[in-house]
Amino acid sequence: MTGRSRVLVALATVRDPELDESIVPLGFVASCEVSDDGDATVTLRLPTYFCAPNFAFLMVADAYDAVSALEGLRCVRVELEDHFAAAIINEGVAARAGFAGSFGEEAAGELDELRAGFLRKAVLAGTEQVCRPLLAEGRTPGELADMTLAEIPPSARLDRLRGRRAELGLPAGPSAPLLLDPATGTAVAAEGLPLHLRKARTVRVGIEANTGICRGMLRHRYSTPGQGEAGEAERRDRQ
Repeated sequence: MTGRSRVLVALATVRDPELDESIVPLGFVASCEVSDDGDATVTLRLPTYFCAPNFAFLMVADAYDAVSALEGLRCVRVELEDHFAAAIINEGVAARAGFAGSFGEEAAGELDELRAGFLRKAVLAGTEQVCRPLLAEGRTPGELADMTLAEIPPSARLDRLRGRRAELGLPAGPSAPLLLDPATGTAVAAEGLPLHLRKARTVRVGIEANTGICRGMLRHRYSTPGQGEAGEAERRDRQ
């Protein structure tokens, strides 16, 4: 695996916090290069010039952390381009200053709660994705309420849901209930099941709609295929 491939694999673990999707297939990685001396340079781009700076900061900082964790690199540079706050974000991430340290009085604080809030939405959306085929098979909400994760057929959706739960510190082991409140980690009571499932569906539909909008805006802005230069480079390196 080439140096560029290793960096792209690391970047694939970085997600848009609102869309809960990897920045690589989303096309947010504009370029990725690794020199013979081990200097990695990554450029990120977003669908619009005015994407929320807190979301942008999270992605740039997460990308920097993911690439910096790789062994064998001498220097890592991750920068955002074509964004109104790019200079502040790039300087703050490079200095490890945090969001509040980068934006000063304009920032309400660090972004831990923002990240947790989006993870809770991801858990809700993931729950609906796991429950939908079970309901289609004829399972009732009451039956789902009694199920544990160990009773759910293995799938990529289930693995994703368990991963998001683990990131939040929620029960994610085999004995954990399928349906739980992502804000408290407690099982959903029977009387609350219909509302919980409707809310989960609404969140899932909203995330998917926003993802489609962002993909379209990025394609329109840069007139490139959805996966961008980095996606093409990744496929070439894996051939």
